[in-house]
Amino acid sequence: MTRPSAVTTRKAGSAPDRDVSAILAGSHRDPFAVLGVQQSDTGFVARCFIPNAEEVAAFTLDGAFIGDLARRRAEGLFEGPISISKRQPIKYHARNQGGDWWVTDPFSFGPVLGPMDDYYIAEGSHLRLFDKLGAHLIDHEGATGVQFAVWAPNARRVSVVGDFNAWDGRRHPMRLRQDTGIWEIFLPDIGPGRPYKYEIIGPKGQALPLKADPFAFHSELRPATASVTTAPLSHEWGDEAHRAFWRKADVRRQPMSIYEVHAGSWQRPADGGFLSWDELADRLIPYVVDTGFTHIEFLPITEHPYDPSWGYQTTGLYSPTARFGDQEGFARFVDGAHRAGIGVILDWVPAHFPVDAHGLAWFDGTALYEHADPRKGFHPDWNTAIYNFGRREVVSFLVNNALYWAEKFHIDGLRVDAVASMLYLDYSRREGEWIPNERGGRENLEAVSFLQRMNAAVYAHHPGVVTIAEESTSWPKVSQPVYEGGLGFGFKWNMGFMHDTLEYLSKEPVHRKHHHDQITFGLVYAFSENFVLPLSHDEVVHGKGSLISKMAGDDWQKFATLRAYYAFMWGYPGKKLLFMGQEFAQRREWSEARGLDWFLLEHGAHRGVQEVIRDLNRVYREKPSLHARDCEPEGFKWLVVDDRENSVFAWYRVAPGHEPIVVISNFTPVPRPDYRVPMPKAGRWREIINTDAVQYGGSGMGNGGEVSALEEEHGPVATMVVPPLSTVLLEFVGE
Repeated sequence: MTRPSAVTTRKAGSAPDRDVSAILAGSHRDPFAVLGVQQSDTGFVARCFIPNAEEVAAFTLDGAFIGDLARRRAEGLFEGPISISKRQPIKYHARNQGGDWWVTDPFSFGPVLGPMDDYYIAEGSHLRLFDKLGAHLIDHEGATGVQFAVWAPNARRVSVVGDFNAWDGRRHPMRLRQDTGIWEIFLPDIGPGRPYKYEIIGPKGQALPLKADPFAFHSELRPATASVTTAPLSHEWGDEAHRAFWRKADVRRQPMSIYEVHAGSWQRPADGGFLSWDELADRLIPYVVDTGFTHIEFLPITEHPYDPSWGYQTTGLYSPTARFGDQEGFARFVDGAHRAGIGVILDWVPAHFPVDAHGLAWFDGTALYEHADPRKGFHPDWNTAIYNFGRREVVSFLVNNALYWAEKFHIDGLRVDAVASMLYLDYSRREGEWIPNERGGRENLEAVSFLQRMNAAVYAHHPGVVTIAEESTSWPKVSQPVYEGGLGFGFKWNMGFMHDTLEYLSKEPVHRKHHHDQITFGLVYAFSENFVLPLSHDEVVHGKGSLISKMAGDDWQKFATLRAYYAFMWGYPGKKLLFMGQEFAQRREWSEARGLDWFLLEHGAHRGVQEVIRDLNRVYREKPSLHARDCEPEGFKWLVVDDRENSVFAWYRVAPGHEPIVVISNFTPVPRPDYRVPMPKAGRWREIINTDAVQYGGSGMGNGGEVSALEEEHGPVATMVVPPLSTVLLEFVGE
């Protein structure tokens, strides 16, 4: 409940000097008990602080004169009796030698938040905090303005400051709701586009660096760091067909081919700036449609001060970064993608807590969002803080953020970064640098509970939205439901697949027979989780080079191996993810400071890789056998698993009601004529992908587009040509 303002019963114009001095000093603990409309023993008195004013008269909101106020202090404190019969909002007409102006009195308005908000916020169960906290343009008690609300329970004073009050924290101190520690104020007569921050006086009376709004919905473009008021999102959505499909779909049995994008460097304009959301929509969405991907996954697009962090050091979890425009622009992008049949996944970062002075660190002068003890609250890998997952208000802040992106922007999924760093108390720590949990173990039980709660809330309130964990350990049941003891994610990145296959293909082909298990071992655990196979940005930065540079051999072998690898991966069980530029064999390592090397598509070898990706995406989407049992063992069976001498692998994929598809990979530059492949069925098998085809830049070896499997003593066998450094996909077409 809100602490009631004290009732003034003194004669009009007789506020105690100590109250007046405290208001002028910005140190009063309850400014709403002094300023605004107060009741006296003879009626009502108005009191206001308007610096630089020499005369002030009071009026009702509809313009009726109700009294002149006397100047109590030269600094601008005015007070006097007013002729009204009941409490109501009022406004002032102020004058000085330079002119006159109107001021609507924020202290004459009642609170916006109510007792039920207090109840659910205090309980930690409020699921619409983004409609209550932050800055909201609203109509309130006959006026239009912005309602500000922020959680800072240990502060002595919190004020909104901005260009509308000369960044003077004495002008608009906020009302404290004691049961929740939330401060609020309604500021009439300001609208969207106004920069603001919070001026906070800590529990020891210390002035803190001005803080951005944790719930800001827009921010200034770096290097400026203020939050910016916005109008409510007004975009008219036209994506119901897209959303209705995914609400009903079993996403594990749908094709998911994800194009991972850093929005700031996919393409760059000639002036070195950034494409806007509308420009990205005009270019990126048609490109993704043309190349056949089903989803775009953005590296973090929330506000962040430092470009080389790629968005992972976010200081504005509720704010689409100003680099690309405003929230309306991002909504238009998502809507445009949905209308084109493309899903949008956001990289979401509750594992990183940057300590920039304007951010959440020591927000109210205490370790509010983070842990005070560095053994739980400091991340040695990134020199950042760690969220206090054991505090219900912090968990609510993060859970509400996940719900916010799903509700307000219709996003299709959240890929949660660095989950392992949250799950383990000793992550990247030496003995003595971490605190065991209540059971004496290394598991972060508070983080587990947070992740379970977040996933449960997203899946309960937004059917069709998926969550994906980047989790690099063997933590059990990452993608199992919470009610079965799992973390509740829809999918998990298969980091083992990525590392094992890239290491295998970096070896010279003559040595690969000694590392055959790096390919086969993955199938031992391939169905223990719902996996996404990621070839992500992490593999093409920090000196790792691009994917084409990782492949062994000369240039021809590199391109042939990369094409074969992609077809191997698209035929392998699991959803697919490829970082931008790798679809056309970007040669240089990725840098956020420049666009991709699109000129490479002038060369046939690079166009050939892009054509392979385009055809693989088409086949993967069109053939249920390649996707409908991505997460279930009955959809996969080895055909050739032990031919290490030739580095050949073969298996088939199948789904109920559909013909099987056979995948055959040869990871040596030696053609294999008359190679015998056991087949699932006797009959004709049509070649639907051959990465050695001339159109892709290959040598053109193959089987004339079709092979026949003949019944033999131990089952059907096809005798065929397996081209060098290639993957071939065959589809059964009849007896």
